[in-house]
Amino acid sequence: MSAAALRQHATTGLILGPLLLFVYLPVAVLVLFSFHEGSVPVPPFEGPSLEWYREMLDDERITDATWNSAIVGLLSSALATLLATLAAWGLARHRVPGRRLLEGLLFMPLAVSYLVIGVGLLVAFSAVGIEKSLVAVGIGHVVLNLPLAFAVVYGQFDPEQARLEQAARDLGASEPQVFLRVTVPLLRPAILGAFLLSLTFSWDEFVVAFLLSAFDPTLPVVIWGMLRTGLNPQTNAAGTLVFLVSVVAGIVFELAVWRRGRRERLG
Repeated sequence: MSAAALRQHATTGLILGPLLLFVYLPVAVLVLFSFHEGSVPVPPFEGPSLEWYREMLDDERITDATWNSAIVGLLSSALATLLATLAAWGLARHRVPGRRLLEGLLFMPLAVSYLVIGVGLLVAFSAVGIEKSLVAVGIGHVVLNLPLAFAVVYGQFDPEQARLEQAARDLGASEPQVFLRVTVPLLRPAILGAFLLSLTFSWDEFVVAFLLSAFDPTLPVVIWGMLRTGLNPQTNAAGTLVFLVSVVAGIVFELAVWRRGRRERLG
């Protein structure tokens, strides 16, 4: 390796090293002290111990909230991805009046604060008589995740897919058959990615879940309640659980993108 290349790698390391340390050090501390043996998660580290993970699994509040988060995340992400895929297909493949306006309206919530959206949903639900519940949280997460899922799926429509769809129509396929047998298989990695990203955002979303839940909170809301009484390793264990699920979803998403890129490179 040349001296110039070595200098370039050294410069990149000097820039990325502190940045990665800044991003991941808090997470590393959280995970480390979830295995802390003492009752207060402060240095020096004592352990490792699984005591607080056992405490977490025995805590009915946390286990119930985990199931609530899983149910809300899976169902709201599936619905958001379905609606986003249909919207992307309609705008990409059909002549829709006011198409640019509709695109802007679908993308706009990405730039709006979750607090504003949550308060707006709370007011709207109160006006129509929808009480605070997991159903309300699920609807709120669909509203939050639909623009994200739409952005992921909409960006994958290309002219090559359009030619394949037209070929299917020329061979006698109906529009639903074209969509289900040609469009959806071609978009499968994007649809999976949209679902997993939505699931990740829903799983650890706090603001909307806090505003719209009542006696059946999600896991981030329960963790927030635990933090009000002070730090303890059980809170770290619950936070590690949230982080682990997000990481797994992110890895699955990256594998899907990698497999798609590999298939495209291989032809």
